[in-house]
Formats: sequence, C-alpha cells, structure tokens
Amino acid sequence: MKSTIENLGPTRVRLAIEVPWGDLDHAFGEVYKELGRQVRVPGFRPGKVPNRILDQRIGRAAVLEQVVQHAVPEVYSEAIRENQVRVLTQPDVEVTRLDDGDTLAFTAEVDVAPTLELPELDSLAVTVDDVEVTDEEIDTQVSTMRERFAVLTGVDRAAADGDYVSIDLEATLDGEVLEDGTTSGMSYEVGTGTLMEGLDEAVRGLSTDESATFTTKLLSGDAAGRDAEVTVTVRSVKAKELPELDDDFASTASEFDTLAELRDDVRTRLGRVKVMQQGSQARDKLVEHLLEVVEVPIPETLVERELQWRSQSMERELQQAGMDWDAYFEMAGIEGREAYDADMRENVENAVRTQFVLDAIADAREVTVDNDDLSAQIMAQAQRNRVSPEQYAQQLQQGNNIADFVADVRRTKALAQLLESTTITDASGNEVDLEALRPRTTTADGDEAAEAPKKKAAAKKAPAKKAPAKKAAAAEADADEATDEAAEAPKKKAAAKKAPAKKAPAKKAAAEVEDADES
Repeated sequence: MKSTIENLGPTRVRLAIEVPWGDLDHAFGEVYKELGRQVRVPGFRPGKVPNRILDQRIGRAAVLEQVVQHAVPEVYSEAIRENQVRVLTQPDVEVTRLDDGDTLAFTAEVDVAPTLELPELDSLAVTVDDVEVTDEEIDTQVSTMRERFAVLTGVDRAAADGDYVSIDLEATLDGEVLEDGTTSGMSYEVGTGTLMEGLDEAVRGLSTDESATFTTKLLSGDAAGRDAEVTVTVRSVKAKELPELDDDFASTASEFDTLAELRDDVRTRLGRVKVMQQGSQARDKLVEHLLEVVEVPIPETLVERELQWRSQSMERELQQAGMDWDAYFEMAGIEGREAYDADMRENVENAVRTQFVLDAIADAREVTVDNDDLSAQIMAQAQRNRVSPEQYAQQLQQGNNIADFVADVRRTKALAQLLESTTITDASGNEVDLEALRPRTTTADGDEAAEAPKKKAAAKKAPAKKAPAKKAAAAEADADEATDEAAEAPKKKAAAKKAPAKKAPAKKAAAEVEDADES
C-alpha cells in the first residue's frame, strides 16, 4: 500500500491511497467465502463453489464492488495509523482507479484535529477572587438553619406571602376539565412563584374554603402553550413561626452553646467554601486564558454534528416532559429559537476548542492514562449517576464510548498537571497554594496528613459535559461539603458531594462532554 496526504485546510486532509492487487487477497477471500454461502449452483455443495463460477454467476463487476467495500475501510484505517492522523469524522471516500488484477486507488477526505501552537506552559499565571466572608452571608446561612426549625401553625385569616396553604386545583380548557390539571391537598408556600403563573395573585387574600379563578398558560401536556382557566380552592392556611435567634436556638440547632459561637463556626465554614472555590475559578480562568492566546480552528462539520445531536436530544426530553420548544423557551426565559441556537453554537464551539487545546497539551507533555486514572474516574462518574461502577463501565461499553471516555480522562489529567505549575494569585496579590485545597486524610496514628495526589479526572458534560483539574475537582467536592455543613446543624456534617458545578465551557471539555463537571 502507498499513501500520501494533502492538507486541504487547518482541519481537513485528503488521503490518496493505492493498493496493489496482491494486497487484496484477504478481501477477495472473505467476499468469495460469503458469496459461496449465499449462491446456490447445481452440482456444487454450499460453500464449495469455485471462484470462477461465482464470477460467472453474479458478474465480475459485482464481485469487485464487494471487494472494494470490504477492503477500503481496512486499508483506510491502516493509512490513518501510518500517517498518524487524528481523524474527527467519517471520511468521504471516492474510488479513483480500479484495474482488475493491477491496482485499487481511492481518496478519502476527512476532518482532523488541528496542529496548535501552544504558549510557554511553565510560566502561566491567573488571578482569582479574594476570600472574604461578609456578615450578610453569615446571616443568610443562619437564616437558612432557622427556617429548618420553623413550626407551621394553623391560622384563621386570609393567606399572605410566606404562609403555607393546602389547595385544590382544577384546570379547564374550552369548558372541559383537564385530568392532568386537577389535584387536591397540594401544599404550597404563597409568594414563591414556583408552581404556575398567576397562582400567587389568586391565593393571596383567600381564607379557608374560599376559591378564585385565574387564567394561565399551560407549560406541559398536549395543550402546552394554550391558556387554561384554573380554579384554586384554599383548604387550610398555616403561618410559619421562626424560633428566636438566641443561645437556646444555637444549642438546639448545633453543637454550640451560644449564638456567637455558631456564627463564628459558620464564618469559618463559608471561608473554607470560598477557598475551595478559588481552585475551581483558577481552573476555569486558566482554560479561558488558553482559549484567548491559542488560535484554534475548528471543523464546521464537527460543530454541526454536535449541534444536531444536542437538538435532537433536547427535543426528546421535551417530548417526554409533554412540552414544546415555545413552552420551554418561555419557562427558561430564552428569547426564541434563534437566541437558543446562537447560545448553543457558542457553547459547542468553546467546548470543541477546549478539547483541542487540552489534547495538544497532553501531547506536548506526553500525558498517559493508566488503570488507576480510569478506575478513579469510573467510580466518580458512577457516584454522580447513582449507579454502581460496574453498571457505569457496562454503559460505556454498550454505548461504544470507551475511547471518548479515555480521551476525557487524559484531558482532565493534562489540565490538572498544568494547573499545578500555574502561578495563582488572588485580587490582593497573595499567592494561592492549591496544596491547601487537597482533602485531608487521617494517618494510622490519628494525625491528619495531606492526601497523596491521585491520578483522578472529574470530567461536566457538555459537549461537555468540562474537564476539571484534579485538585480543583477535589476542591469542589469539599466546597459542596462545606456548604452543606454551614447550612445544616454542624453536628450533622454532610459527606462531600461529588457533583461539579455546571457553568464554564472549561468544565464541559471532558464531557460533554457534563457540560460536562459535571462543561
């Protein structure tokens, strides 16, 4: 086999491949074997028909066509390996020469990963926010704890914001009652606006056994998007009574004897959350910086394919929820399909660029993935998806996603290593030590020690799902834990949650990609 490669652009190449006739013996053998099982010729047993007879029966041209179909994929794959081409899409193949007994020649045009010029990776620097805990933030956390110890008491008055009401709902459309729009005994907090538009206005001022009718737009079901008449009947009104913020509350809600001690503990925990968030912010800003300084061409076909996949996936989810696009846009506050498509395209393009940059960094630093890396990531993703590691691994295999999964882990590992060598300072100029963000373990003697670096990846999402760095991922887990501990009674400390934040395209680089830090 002889192959040459021609660059058609920064992300597309054309392979020209010639195959001597002798190299097609395997393909001919497979084709004749299959034809021998299919073709019945009098005087010959199945599978024993001579090749020349098969040529006469079905035609030499038909045989050659099947040989080409069988040989081209194998030869193309071999040429890709020889030329070390990282292909991204299926090739467009054209047979340019087929001389029986002599040569098979064809071309294959395909999208490929671009070659990038990376900046000096050992002198990168990013700036993150200062760690500052305000009294207002402490008040908010303490108020959340206070809410959890509130008591609901029945009152003989009209409902007002903050009250909890038990209500019956009946929706009608064109005079007919909607079965999926009728319910009774539903508990609802007045003023939250979480159920349907117009409900709060209708309930305010109603006393027990009083009713009101209002018009609202249906968000789901076969009639989604249409206006329906909804009658709400209040069955009971309960007021929320909050405990006094004093030392008695602190001793009841926590392990502390005084409110001052409780507030000090909340301040400490919120400070810990913000320190952990510095790691996540450093990771995201590092990726944003790389996307700014590295020119990353992307193949349009790859973007279009991802956009089509996401659109179809979203449409299936809307159908399952009984919604259409217009109802979703209204609920999500999106200004129509054009704005949705533009935002989605930007997200996809950023996710693809991030993947290319991280792949280039992984190549430059010769990053490899071992079984420990894969096992750690499988366990992390299984926990997030609430399945066993065995089930998650089986899902990867059944979905033929193992190669993508390994690539995501490699990107995440490359970003983690790069973050370790990046200079990180806060807005005040103080250097942030990511070493302090690592979770702590307890030694056999009972002493705390910094956990040894693990070769983990924390892939969001998105196409991408987002490829968080190893340390930043641990920081996010601790940040989630600290948030819980600050809101819950401190004596009931929560275990660290593993769900990453879902925001920046950097986190989607590994998804999708979960988008996927989940983004």
